[in-house]
This record gives sequence, structure tokens and C-alpha cells, in this order.
Amino acid sequence: MNNQIDPVIKMIEAYKAAVLAKNVDAFCALYAADVHIFDMWGQWSMRGIDAWRAMAQGWFASLDTEQVIVDANHIESVITDELAVGHAIFTYTAVSAEGEKLRSLDNRITVVLKRTGDSWKVIHEHTSAPIDHATLKANLKYADSD
Repeated sequence: MNNQIDPVIKMIEAYKAAVLAKNVDAFCALYAADVHIFDMWGQWSMRGIDAWRAMAQGWFASLDTEQVIVDANHIESVITDELAVGHAIFTYTAVSAEGEKLRSLDNRITVVLKRTGDSWKVIHEHTSAPIDHATLKANLKYADSD
């Protein structure tokens, strides 16, 4: 990488800004045209930027006047000349137009980015949360078990 900014961290920072602004174009610009997403919400998986764009449009529109602040913690990455793989814990916090915290959840995320020229695009993203075996309910609050 030689003095270059970690592409995973750069992607996460751009993701956070796009989500806060509810900017579908900026959000989708982070992803390759043939991206494959394993999202934990709704559909089992999505292929292609058009499907991912539709998800983002629906998500951002559903927020109405709310905004979502994304915090990223426990970021780790491995970078080669052509690929970058990273994972983190994202905390999504919905806030009202007045800045009041409304709800929050945590999500595990893994991304694979591919270099194309000077740019890095997400080619695969996988989000998840641990499932309780007894109740089959997702645990949406991070508990440090490392």
C-alpha cells in the first residue's frame, strides 16, 4: 500500500457520509456494477448495482425526516495490489430531525473491494448478526466476546 489510505477505511468513511446525507448516488458509487450483496435485511441476496440502488432508495425514503448516523468500530483489513478485504462492527443510530436518538442496532459487515485503475469498488458485501439458537432471534447489540 505504501503510504496510501486504506481503501476499506476510505470506503467506510464515504459510506457513513452517504448514509447520513441519504445520498443514493454517493452510496451506490462505492459499489461495482456487478456487486453481490448478502444483506441481513429482507432479501437473501442482491446482485448488481440496480438491485442495490433500489434497496438504498427504499431505505432512505423510509426515513422521512430522520437521519442515520453510522459508527464503525473494530475495523480490520487486509490489502493486496488488487483486492482489499475488511470487516467491522457498524452501529446504525436513527435520529430525529431535532437530533433525538430514536433507535440503534449493531451489524457485522465484511466487504471485498477490487482495484480498478486508481479506484476501489465493493464487489461483495456481507452483513450479519448472531442468531440465538433457542429463540432464533437476531442479536442486534454488539457484545465484545473476543
